[in-house]
Amino acid sequence: MCADSRLDALLEHPGIWRAGNSEGVRSCVIPTGFAALDQCLPGGGWPERGLIELLLDKPGACELGVLLPALVEQQGDRWLMLVAPPHEPYAPALAARGIDLERLLVIRTAEVLWTMEQALNAAVCRVVLGWSSEKRPARRQWLRRLQLAAMQAECLAVLCRPRCAAGESSPALLRLELEPATEGCIVRIIKSRGGPLGSVCLHLDQE
Repeated sequence: MCADSRLDALLEHPGIWRAGNSEGVRSCVIPTGFAALDQCLPGGGWPERGLIELLLDKPGACELGVLLPALVEQQGDRWLMLVAPPHEPYAPALAARGIDLERLLVIRTAEVLWTMEQALNAAVCRVVLGWSSEKRPARRQWLRRLQLAAMQAECLAVLCRPRCAAGESSPALLRLELEPATEGCIVRIIKSRGGPLGSVCLHLDQE
C-alpha cells in the first residue's frame, strides 16, 4: 500500500477529526432535547460516541437535567450506567421521565475512571456517566483511554469533573461548564470540535 493510501485510510478513522470538516459530526449526533443547545453544538447535538466532559462546582445540581432528554431517547435495550453519582438517584422521578429502570446500573466506587473504562470495554452500555470529585489534574492518558474506549464501543461517555479542571487540556470531543441558574442551567461551551464556543441558558423543566 502506498503512503497516500495509508494516509487516506488513517483519515477515515472515526477518532480522527479534521479541522474545517464537520460532515462526520453532523451524521453522528444525538439531539439534546433543547433546541437552543442543539444550535450551539456541532452537528446539532451530543456526539453519538466518544467522551464529553461536564465541569461544575456543585455536582448533582443540573447535569442530569441537561442530559436526561437524550438519555431517555438513546437508552433502548442497552444499559445506562451511573458511576459514583453524588446523590442517590430518585428512581420514581427517572421512571416518570422515561428511563428504563430495568436497564439502569448505579455503581458506587472511588475508582471512577477505571470503572468507566471497564464498562465501556464491555460494550453493553449506551451511555456511561461518571462523577469524579478529584480536584488534582487528571492523568491525560486516562482521559485518552476513555475517549478511545467510547469510540470503539460506539457509546457516549460523560465525565463530570470539578470546574477547576477547565484550564486543563483534554482529548474529550466536547467540554462544557454548567452553572445552576434561577431558571435552569447556564451551559458554556469551552471546547467543541467543529463548532463555535458560546453559552446558553436552559429551562430544565421542559419536556
